[in-house]
This record gives sequence, C-alpha cells and structure tokens, in this order.
Amino acid sequence: MEILAIAVLLVTVGQTFTKPLRAEETERWLLAERYLRHYYNMQPGLLGETKSSDVMTEKIRAMQSFFKLEVTGKLDNDTLEVMKKARCGVPDVAEYNLFPRKPKWPNNLVTFRITNYTPDLDKDDVDQAIHNALKVWSVVTPLKFKRLHEGIADIMISFGRLEHGDHNPFDGPEGLLAHAYPPGLGIGGDTHFDEDETWTKNSQAYNLFLVAAHEFGHALGMAHSNDPGSLMFPVYSYASGFPLSEDDIKGIQELYGTNPDHKKFQPRPEAPDKCDPELSIDAVTELRGETLVFKDRYRIHPKYIHKLGLPKSIRKIDAAVHIRDTGRTLLFTDEEYWSYNEKIGSMDHGYPKSIKDGFPGMRESDGDEVDEVDAAIYKNGYLYLYHENLQYEYSYARRNVVRILRVNELLNC
Repeated sequence: MEILAIAVLLVTVGQTFTKPLRAEETERWLLAERYLRHYYNMQPGLLGETKSSDVMTEKIRAMQSFFKLEVTGKLDNDTLEVMKKARCGVPDVAEYNLFPRKPKWPNNLVTFRITNYTPDLDKDDVDQAIHNALKVWSVVTPLKFKRLHEGIADIMISFGRLEHGDHNPFDGPEGLLAHAYPPGLGIGGDTHFDEDETWTKNSQAYNLFLVAAHEFGHALGMAHSNDPGSLMFPVYSYASGFPLSEDDIKGIQELYGTNPDHKKFQPRPEAPDKCDPELSIDAVTELRGETLVFKDRYRIHPKYIHKLGLPKSIRKIDAAVHIRDTGRTLLFTDEEYWSYNEKIGSMDHGYPKSIKDGFPGMRESDGDEVDEVDAAIYKNGYLYLYHENLQYEYSYARRNVVRILRVNELLNC
C-alpha cells in the first residue's frame, strides 16, 4: 500500500521534480497528500501527470486560502508547518462556518452519554470537562443538555485509538486529536477522542475541555472557521477564558437562536485581518529575516504569540526589537521583557526580567524610573526605547542611557 502511495505521489509531482525525490522530500509530499485527502476531499488514484498535478496544486491553494497563508499552490514551509500541527479530524471544506445543508437538532433538549473514560484523568475531571464544554454552547443559545447513563443519546462520547468502530481511524499520538459528526440519526452527533493523546485539565499536552468544546460545536452543526481566534478553528491551541469568539456565536445562533436568559460573557477577540485598512498594531520587529507584527495575543500572519515561548497569561506585546549583533529579539510586555534566542529558537533562560533592572537609568520627566516601553528600535549599536513623549538612546554595549530625547525628534522636529 505504501509503494502504491509513493507511486501516486511521484506522478503527482512529476512535473515539478526532474530528479528522483530524496527520502525527506518524499515524506513531505506523502504528508501533504494524506492531509489533503482527509481534510480537502482530494480523491486518491492515478489521474495522469497533468491532471494530478493540477488537482494537488488546487487543493494546496484551497488549504492556503483557508488558513490565510500566501496562496501559491506550492508546498512551502509555512504550508507544511500548518499541516504538521495537532488538529481536529473534521474536514475544512464547508460552507460559511456551518455544515452544508445546516443540520441541527430538532429540539433544544439534547442528550449525551459518556460511554467510557480516559485513564489520563480522574472520572470526575472528565465529567467536569464535558459538562463545561457543553455549557459553553448553552450559554449563548436556548440549548439544554441532559446526561444519560444508559441507552442511546444524541451525542455518544467515547475514547478510542486507531480504528475505533466508525471506519474513520485515528492516527496515533499527535496529529488528529478527535472528531465529531454533525446532528442526525445513527452516528450523528457522536464525538470521539483519540486515546493515544495525553488528556489534561491544564495547559499541558491537550486540554480535554477545549478539544471537547470544539468537537461539540461540530456535534451541534458547526463546521470549521478560518478565524484563528475562533474556537472552531481546526488547529489546536491552548487559551484561558471564555473560548467562543464572535464568529462562533454568530454561527451557533444562526442555527438555534439566542439564549434569552444568557449571562454576560466576554467573547474571545477575533484574530486581526492583516488587510484591514483600519488595522492598528502593537509592535513590529524583524527575526530570521522575517518581519513580525504583533496585535493583541496574535502574531500576524495570525499566529499566537505564545508559539514563541511566552506564557499564556500574556495577552499582548507592547514593543519588540531585534538585536542583530546578538541574534536576540527583545519582547516588552507590561513591566517586564523577554529575550528570544534566534539561534536555538526559544526564550533565553532567566527571563522575564524587570525593565527597570534590565535598562537602568531611564527616568521620566518627574524623576520616576521608567517601567514600561511603548516602542523600540535598534540602530548602529544603540537601542532606542520609547515611553510616552520621550525616547531613550541606550548603549547596548555599555548598558547605560546616553541621552534622552523628545519622541518627535525622530521626525526631525
């Protein structure tokens, strides 16, 4: 079967590569082929060189468009990076953020049953995670959920590994985390979690509450959203607080209406649209030849800032600056700053540090020490740190403030 898959692949990319594929390149294309078949309905089989190449290119373009990547039709590194991320097993091809034909439960009372448990958590913790995940959706709709302990429920919840009875197998650790079926008879609404994953109730490994809340969205009729700030975004990421974005709420309320008795809640902020002419940003810097732009908790192209190694408690970056001489990028947030080591691709040990301690000598007009930075740039060995209406020319080598200038001197005023 693997030999056949490679044969299909070689025909698929035959027009691109004139030399035999190296093992690493073959694995890249096999990964892409499996991903596009599963999530973008790319049909298997030998189609002939031209047609096969065109089909794969078109599916790559569709995937890049969904994830708001640069649409090239080529299997570049950014595209592969997304393909390798842990995610939901439900395909991304759908209308709006609802399944085609908009399936929904006919009644607002939906039953559920937990048929087995993961050994990773206490049963009480699993019960609580499932309860809280369903409550996420009932807060914003008229839906109510009733648990059954025997018989057939609308949503049958189970943990399994590999082939687990629905002819839709899991893939072992990482990769595909869980899947759920849209409302309907039989398997409709059923929600399955991959037992080969490690399930937790915190930010370690995979948080059961967050994955369950996402999957129950499918079980209620929601498809995937291409908003990275949405709970229904297909790629897993941990975040605290109320998990629904405005996009999630709009979608589920289109199916079931609003909750007349809802309590106040704060939706998760939407990921910024990089092409919005009214977009404002928090910080910008360069790293590895790439310009990084920060807005709220996101790094644009919308990626969570926590992927750089920042803790989940940090909601936004105040300033960022890359020091070419040392290969470090400094990230300022509130009264602290972090140092990202470009060479090893992670944060330096011993951070965060206090801005007061790391950059002594910066004082405001009234003599108070500066403890926050609004912006920063690095030029000719000097770090220029901005706070309110002042800029501080700081010698990075001597670790002292050389002079204090007005901000508008940057504009030759």
